[in-house]
Amino acid sequence: MTETPISDEEDRRAWMDRMNEDERRDFPRKLTAKEREEFDRSWHQQARDEQLPPPEPWRIWLIMAGRGFGKTRAGAEWVLSVADADPHARIALVASSLAEARAVMVEGESGILACSADNRLPTYEPSLRRITFNNGAQALLYSAAEPEALRGPQHSHAWCDELGKWPGTHDKALRCWDNLLLGLRLGEDQKILATTTPRTVQLMQRLMDEKRTPGLVMTRGKTRDNAAHLPQSYLDAMRAEFGDSALGRQELHGELLEDIEGALWSRALLERCRDRHAAPEICRIVIGVDPPASASGDACGIIVAGIDDNRTGFVLADCSVEKASPEKWARAVADAARIWNADRVVAEANQGGAMVESVLRAAEISLPVKLVHASRGKSARAEPVAALYEAGRVRHAEMFGALEDELCGLMVGGAYEGPGRSPDRADALVWALTELMLSKAGRPKVRQV
Repeated sequence: MTETPISDEEDRRAWMDRMNEDERRDFPRKLTAKEREEFDRSWHQQARDEQLPPPEPWRIWLIMAGRGFGKTRAGAEWVLSVADADPHARIALVASSLAEARAVMVEGESGILACSADNRLPTYEPSLRRITFNNGAQALLYSAAEPEALRGPQHSHAWCDELGKWPGTHDKALRCWDNLLLGLRLGEDQKILATTTPRTVQLMQRLMDEKRTPGLVMTRGKTRDNAAHLPQSYLDAMRAEFGDSALGRQELHGELLEDIEGALWSRALLERCRDRHAAPEICRIVIGVDPPASASGDACGIIVAGIDDNRTGFVLADCSVEKASPEKWARAVADAARIWNADRVVAEANQGGAMVESVLRAAEISLPVKLVHASRGKSARAEPVAALYEAGRVRHAEMFGALEDELCGLMVGGAYEGPGRSPDRADALVWALTELMLSKAGRPKVRQV
């Protein structure tokens, strides 16, 4: 038997650090089979320092890190430690939806149930949105989409997951957070753990304001910090796909990207325009194309957009291709037109003119091509389209990371401060939405299916 019981809450790693080499080598042989299993499962034995609660006093612990960092595991283990220490604990588990609270925070492979020892498995009642631990402590599930559900209930602790995904429409995220704070009044030391991938939304910006968030301690981290527990193939693929792009910096490096002063688009504006659940009745579809000057240069921007009977524009897909030959990017345009049954392909013809049309016709003879010539700079062309976003007349069907990075780099006055040498995707979007919403040709018509 060991001198210090394995079930103690002492930091096991610090305890083992005090051992000499012989003691550390002989230690496993002194454990019973049950103790060895429990020691192997010990979170303090496995966790990295940044996954453990901060040593300094805190009221709100914000873990803002890249995907795969181990945020969910840190949250689940913290909830288990709170429940184990306080049989009167009442813990709120808040996610962007109840489905995500169940699938990630509770039932996920790094969730509360998976992190619980077999002999200490809590009782989970999905229909009641409740977890009851063996000593009587409870955790209750909530959706940030239903902020009024947190008006009334009292809690001693809370774990809030993926704050950046909480719904921002009608200020639901802020109302949910405020109702949670107002009900956090049980016990002697109320605490909130928030785990999230950074996104520039209103709630995140408020939390980052130290004057409005007393007692905040922040942990930052990157995906590769957890490399020991992630497949090398995944790390290599993410590095190759996103590299140091703005999306990679946000989703993998855990950086909270600030808006560029003077940009035509802001990230908050794009978040307000996002509507993944929309199923519009599209009456016209246009594909905007910004051809590259050479096969080894910029990307070929290919953006699919549509408009409905209410004159609302929808960005439906980003089919852009990188470093493509004329034949390859023309084939990508033709494929997009076929898949989306496009009414028109609008292509900038400043570089290449007739060559652009001939390349597109070679890929698909019946392609409905319209060539446009830029008489003004990119920023001047983009300003009327940005105004459509400000007026709430454009929706994004999903998150288009590379496209949105470019939009946020287009400046009032003509400069471009986004990723890459040129905003190819953004330019293609401007051509598509201009054709759909700012020209006579953009008037809706009945589509035959």
